[in-house]
Parts: sequence; structure tokens; C-alpha cells
Amino acid sequence: MTRAKSLPVKTQREARVEKTAKEVVVPVSTWRYNAIVLIFGALFLGLAVRAVQLQIVDNDYLQSQGDARYLRVQKEPPTRGMITDRNGQPIAISTPVDSIWMHPATILKQQQEYSYEKLSSLLKTSPDELLAKAEKRKGREFVYLKRHLSPQLANKILALNVPGVNKVREYKRYYPAGPVLGHILGFTNIDNEGQEGLELAYNDDLKGQAGRTQVLRDKVGHVVEYVEQLSRVRHGDDIALSIDARIQYLAYRHLQAAVKRHDATSASLVALDAKTGEVLTMISMPDFNPNDRADLKSSLFRNRSITDSYEPGSTVKPITIAMAMEAGVVDPETIIDTEKGFYYIGRSRISDTKPHGEISVSDVIKMSSNIGSAKIAMMLDPSDLFNTYRELGFGRTNKLKIQGEQKGMLANRQKPIEHATMSYGYGLSVNTLQLARAYQALANDGVLLPVSIHPVDKVPQGERVFSKQVTDQVALMLEAAVGVKGTAPKARVDQYRVGGKTGTAHRVVNGRYQDDSYMSLFAGFAPISDPEIVLVVSVNDPKGVDYYGGLVAAPVFSEVMAGALRLRGVAPDAMTAPDEEPGLKLMIARPVASSDASISAEASQ
Repeated sequence: MTRAKSLPVKTQREARVEKTAKEVVVPVSTWRYNAIVLIFGALFLGLAVRAVQLQIVDNDYLQSQGDARYLRVQKEPPTRGMITDRNGQPIAISTPVDSIWMHPATILKQQQEYSYEKLSSLLKTSPDELLAKAEKRKGREFVYLKRHLSPQLANKILALNVPGVNKVREYKRYYPAGPVLGHILGFTNIDNEGQEGLELAYNDDLKGQAGRTQVLRDKVGHVVEYVEQLSRVRHGDDIALSIDARIQYLAYRHLQAAVKRHDATSASLVALDAKTGEVLTMISMPDFNPNDRADLKSSLFRNRSITDSYEPGSTVKPITIAMAMEAGVVDPETIIDTEKGFYYIGRSRISDTKPHGEISVSDVIKMSSNIGSAKIAMMLDPSDLFNTYRELGFGRTNKLKIQGEQKGMLANRQKPIEHATMSYGYGLSVNTLQLARAYQALANDGVLLPVSIHPVDKVPQGERVFSKQVTDQVALMLEAAVGVKGTAPKARVDQYRVGGKTGTAHRVVNGRYQDDSYMSLFAGFAPISDPEIVLVVSVNDPKGVDYYGGLVAAPVFSEVMAGALRLRGVAPDAMTAPDEEPGLKLMIARPVASSDASISAEASQ
């Protein structure tokens, strides 16, 4: 038997060491490896869970939080609608301006790096005031620094490159006519919302609707991306008025001069188109400039043509006589005994400025006799006068959508003295627009039309109050009243036949008539042959020796009517000089009834 060959001693020893190493090292290496794999596996699992949570479970919440911080809805301001006169001339427009805003947190964060001296100087403030404003509103992301700047100034501010300061486009309302149309148009506030006049009345139509765009802003408020347009901007509607700006300028200048000349408290003027009822001119004094918002006083906003009512005085005598002629109780030749200048009804005395004796009905207008008017009215039932005034619009508003219109006072008075005084304008009150509308019926063949502040496409349906024959006769009486023997020769217009009636009424203060304070009035129309324009002038509390309507209001009527007729291209209808008495032989006569012959003869004397 062969003996096995034995290994070398060294080799056996090494074998034992290797065996021991395998038993020890291999288990230790596996544990470490497994530990590392476990740790990294847990990390990856955690990240996967977190990713699922962020991308799927909490996605909507996180998206909304991100949007809340950086996604904004930006408004695009609309352009406010333009207002034009009847000839298309702009009288209220919106001009683009820039407003400067800041991000308060950014301003406060960098106050150590910037002095804000240049920025504050352009904004006309101080750095301390700027920082105080930012501190007060530090929780907000958008704060105005200065609004409605010119583009030039806004660009200078942006050129400073101050972080957190930017601009936004806005619009500012501008009124080219300034105070001339202030009371009609009113004005808007800094946010372009109507506050007074037609700007307020038609605000919903004029202002339009802002557009809305979703944008992405950075942390200081700058737009970095336009995300989505939510709604388109709808610009405001344009509005055309029946006002003739040319006549408005003319009337403003002359009424303003009269107020200064007579040191009057206030005044108003209204002109209507006799054939359509459109308002051509509406002026009030004192005025205000809607472009200057620094010194706007509410006491100046009143459109006195519709807000102030007063007793119309003798301007309503033509209405009284028209009513009596319509009833058939008098005609132009009827003789009225005006006594010796005074007349008693019970214990109450009615007076004229001087004795007139026995005069015709036409002379009652020409000489403005209170006694004659009272006696004519007493021939009728007291309710007749009330009903006629009511038909002509007294005691009712004209519904023009202009704020503040007063309906005046009209009562169905039955006492004899009240009946008498109402016939010459006491015991009732009207505003200037109401009086102009009543005269529009006299100028329009007896048909009363609704008044309109907008151009009309066709003549509206009217209401007949008097017959054409009666209004033709009254027109000739009114023409005689502006003759050299009438009460208002200063109302005459060269080359045109005009007619009208003065009024000088004692003012009522605290319920009592004032002996030394008057309302001076003139109401009339032209040309008599075919009336185009009705014009009423009211001057409140003129000072000095001249206070009669024929001396204060009539000259304004003449100046404004002369310019208005020519501006509207109305052909002259007379060849008489201003200082001559009108006579039908020299005129293009208006068709009248045969019974007017006596009036024509009276007018030519």
C-alpha cells in the first residue's frame, strides 16, 4: 500500500488561514453590503413616495399655492366713451396716462442700497414718506405711488430702474370746453367713474368693461408671462348730444358778461330747437372747470337751468292770453280797462308800473300790464289756468336723466286773488328749461314737444295745447313787445323778426318777497316768420339801478339769438333796422289769420 504524499507544512498552514479568513471575512462583507442597499432602497422609496405625493396626491393644492403667489389676473382698462355735440365735435374725451406703482416688500428690503432721492423728487415726495407708505402697506403686492402722470414723466421714473417700481396704463377724462359745458357734462373721479352731470347719468354706457388676462409675475411684481386671456376689453359707447358747442360758447360768454356787469348772484340760459324740442344750449352761472379737480366745490355743480325754480313773473302773460283766446273770451282787439294803474281784488291790490287806461289785449302784452292780465284770467274758471300750465309742463320734470331737476311748484288755486296773480307769474314756480319748453309750444304752432338732450332722427309726437291761429296772433303780440314802444327793445336782432316777453319778479327769500331783490327774465323765439330757436334768459338778483328784465336779460337774448341764428344758417326775415318799429310791409310775413290786422297796425305805429 502506497503512502499518501503529504503536503508541505507551509501549504497546510496557509490553507488553514485561508479557511479561517473565508469563515470570518465573507459574512462581514455581506452585512455591510446589505445595510447599504437597505439604506439607499429606503431613500429611493421615500423619494418615490414624496414624488407621488407632490405630483399626484397634493398636486392641486400645491399648484393653487404657487398660483396664489405668482399667478395674477391683470385688468386691461377700457377707454371711456367719447361725448360729442350735435356736429360731432368732441366735448369729453379720454386720454392715455401712466400711473406708477410699487411692490412694498421690495422697496423695504433694498432701502439700505437705495436712497430713493431721485425717485422721490420726481414723485414730489420725500424718501421718508415713500418708505412710510411702503411700511404701512407691506403686506400688499400692488400700491399706487402716483396716478395719471404724463408718459414723459412716467418714463423718467422707469429710467431710474428702481426694483419694485413699475407703471400701469390708465385713462384720464379731459373736457376741451372746460367750464363752458361743465354743468351739462359733469366730471369723473380718478378711477374714471362718473360723478356729476351726464357723466354720472350715462356712466354704465360710457365706462365699458375691463378686459381680464391671467399673467405670471415674479416676486417683485413684473409680468414674466401672459398665460391666458379670460375676457376681452369692451370699450365704452360714444354718446352724441343735441348741444351745439358753437352756440354754447357764444351763450356762455354773453351770460358771464351779464352776471359780472350786474353783479348778479347766479344766472341760467336755455335754447331749444323750436321744431324738434332738442336742447341746443344750457348754461349756468357760477361755473366750474371739470378739468381742475383740485378746487371743485359742490356748491358750483348745480345746473341752475333745471335745479333752481323761481316765479316766472310776466313771462307767462302770453300763456294767459293764449288760453283766453283759445277759449274765445277775448281776441286781440278786445279792450281791457286797466284802471288808473292799480286794481283791487278784495283787500289785495294789483298794480302796474304806470297807468295805461283802456288798452287792447295785444297792448296788455306790449305794455306788460298786470291788471290787464288779471282781468283776462278772471274771465275764466280758476282751474283752466292750472290745467293749461300743467299741459305745458309746469309742475313736472322733463326726465332728461340729468341729476337734480326740480319740478317747481304748481297748485290749483281757487281764491280770486291767487287766480289773478298766477296769470302774471306769481304763486307758481318754474325752472328755466320748463319756461323754454312752454315757449316752444307758442313757437311751434301750439304743439308742445318733449325736450331731448340727444339729437332726434325725426320730430317726436307732440301734444297740441293751442291752435295755430292763436299762436300766430300771440307771436305778433310778442313781436310788438320788443318794439321801441314795448318793454324790451333791447331784445331785437338786426335783420330778424324776434318776439319775446320780459319778466321782473320779486325774489322770495325765507318765504317772504324781497322789495329790493329781483329775478330778471326774458323768454322769446325767432324768427317770427318761421321760428327756429326758443331762448330763455334768467338772471338772479342783479344789483344796481338796472334790474328789469328788459334791461338785464333782454340784451343777452339779443346777442345770443343773433349769433345762434347765423351759426345755424337761418335766413334773415326782416329788413328793418334795430331802432325801427317792425312793420309788416317791410317783412316776410308769417301766415296769420285775418283778425290779426289790428295787431299789425298797432305794431307799425
